[in-house]
Amino acid sequence: MSRTPATSTDTEPRSACPPELDPLRLPAHVAVIMDGNGRWAEARGLPRVMGHGAGVEALKSTLRLCNDWGIEALTAYAFSTENWARPGEEVNFLMTLFERVLQKELQSLEAEQVRIRFLGDLEDLPQKLQDLIGNAMERTAGNNGIHFNVCTNYGGRRELVRAAQRLAMRAATGELDPQSIDENSLAAELFTRGEQDPDLLIRTSGEHRISNFLLWQLAYAEIHVTDVFWPDFNADALKRALLDYQSRQRRFGGLDPIAS
Repeated sequence: MSRTPATSTDTEPRSACPPELDPLRLPAHVAVIMDGNGRWAEARGLPRVMGHGAGVEALKSTLRLCNDWGIEALTAYAFSTENWARPGEEVNFLMTLFERVLQKELQSLEAEQVRIRFLGDLEDLPQKLQDLIGNAMERTAGNNGIHFNVCTNYGGRRELVRAAQRLAMRAATGELDPQSIDENSLAAELFTRGEQDPDLLIRTSGEHRISNFLLWQLAYAEIHVTDVFWPDFNADALKRALLDYQSRQRRFGGLDPIAS
């Protein structure tokens, strides 16, 4: 996956890739589990929902840095299928926050040539949010900047079940020979079809689990865990994650390292 570097009409200056990083060994695709928003707010005596607002700012900054530094794709875990179990007030705040951010930021995303996609069971979201999502994806589909994937109402197990069901339906109608099903066939039925698998997973707030996120796609991703809460995730934290990634030898089950 390669792209033409985006040109920005934004007045904010672009950030050069830090000299400590090898620009030829950056991950092409970074995935992030943005954890710790609520704890960040509670530690400051604020309502939990205030942490989500601060988390949006951290995500905007991370997206811009990835785009500027030459990373080709960023996938963020924004709302899981399990998050519906949170208090109704928090869920409603998140849905409204998604709507407000899309309305406010779409023009900036277009100027930065960002291509945005929302991945998950979107039909369960409020209709207004579905309409905004559809509009954002349509308007940015031809952009040649970073691929920004937002996993919303997403669950890795549900995604795999959905893919299996779709393959089974095609086999039942005679469209597909069951013996021909392989990894490529299944990957083509995932929400992430057409996207390279993540090279690096970053999880904030010190938790050491993947929480039903990209179960298939993270098979060979390097994992970086930081104690930083997501709202405090900044350029230094991203640089540390990328330096950690560049310190690894990626063998993919073999004996010799494989270049990214």
